[in-house]
Amino acid sequence: MVRPTRPLARAIPLAARTIPLRSTTNGKSTNGKSATGRRPAMTAAATPPESNRLLLDAAVDWGLYIDGVRQEQQDFDAACAIARGGEGFIWLGLHEPTTNQLNQLGDVFDLHELALEDASNNRQRPKIERYDDMFFLALRSLAYIDRDDRIGEGLDGGDIVETGTIMVFLGEYYAVTVRHGRHASMRGLRRRLEQDPEQLALGPSAVLHAVCDKVVDDYLAVVDQVNEDIEEIETSVFSQRRITDVERIYQLKRDIIEMKRTTSPLAGPLHELAHRAQGLVHPDIREYFRDVEDHLIRVREQVQSYDELLGSILQAGLARLTVSENEDMRKISAWVAIAAVPTMIAGVYGMNFDYIPLLHNPWGYPAVTLLMLTVCGTMFRGFRRNGWL
Repeated sequence: MVRPTRPLARAIPLAARTIPLRSTTNGKSTNGKSATGRRPAMTAAATPPESNRLLLDAAVDWGLYIDGVRQEQQDFDAACAIARGGEGFIWLGLHEPTTNQLNQLGDVFDLHELALEDASNNRQRPKIERYDDMFFLALRSLAYIDRDDRIGEGLDGGDIVETGTIMVFLGEYYAVTVRHGRHASMRGLRRRLEQDPEQLALGPSAVLHAVCDKVVDDYLAVVDQVNEDIEEIETSVFSQRRITDVERIYQLKRDIIEMKRTTSPLAGPLHELAHRAQGLVHPDIREYFRDVEDHLIRVREQVQSYDELLGSILQAGLARLTVSENEDMRKISAWVAIAAVPTMIAGVYGMNFDYIPLLHNPWGYPAVTLLMLTVCGTMFRGFRRNGWL
């Protein structure tokens, strides 16, 4: 069936999720889409409304896989036609596509407009959505920023953890990944999976599992690196030098909160993929999702413990600061008391009176000086014995 002629680009709202109501007639909406929000499917013989060159500009890589083996590079439209005919599947990876490119992606693979709207949001919360014969999974990636890199970029004292967004469109004959952010890298994933054709032969769900496994493994790596920072801060707070960098502790606590926001919402989608039968997920792949879920549980437990530990370190650091300030005040008070004795005696003998003891005595000055030294020495010894000095 020939597709109706219509402009390719549609404005996809990036923030607002308000969907205008459309009137329908005989199951068709007045703007040419079906009443369910799906696009008319493009058959193998159909010609795309325009070249896929615009879409492939955002592609990092793509390939046609038959029986787990990547086929020789060929025309993208022809590869899609082969996969749509039931032979193999297409794996397409996109990085920060534009609105027009997402629209064209929807035309090629008949994607739901709500899923495309979510894919345009670079701060999308982890979730899974079903749309008839496809589903959409959104994940958040984590990356640890080394101190040297932060200093090199002028970010010393800034975030040590940064996030990215990864979305996966999964259908019977395609797996499409959409990445946002420089720290949402899937480097080496395709090559590693291509080295295991038996796993890749299980279909597009093998790509879905590989993406989830890579993201959660990155969580584990970041958690271990953050743990080293926490141990360093803990050592500095309780060291003899008593260095308490409250700003660094607070910044790290903010990063831990961001890690919780990234990892916690993913528990629901992974549990569903691991324990509920999915038509698009191969039964053998579902077993691997249980392992990914176990790793995520470990990450969430560690992040929660880090949050509590940082709270305790922060309270202990503030308490030590308070104790240190009290010690300083005691030292100051002790020296002021010692200095007050000679000041008082000197003040008495500085008054203009004729009748003051020892005023005209030749031994008066040495006697008063010895008295001041004796009293000050006695007070110093007493303060030192009591730990004030």
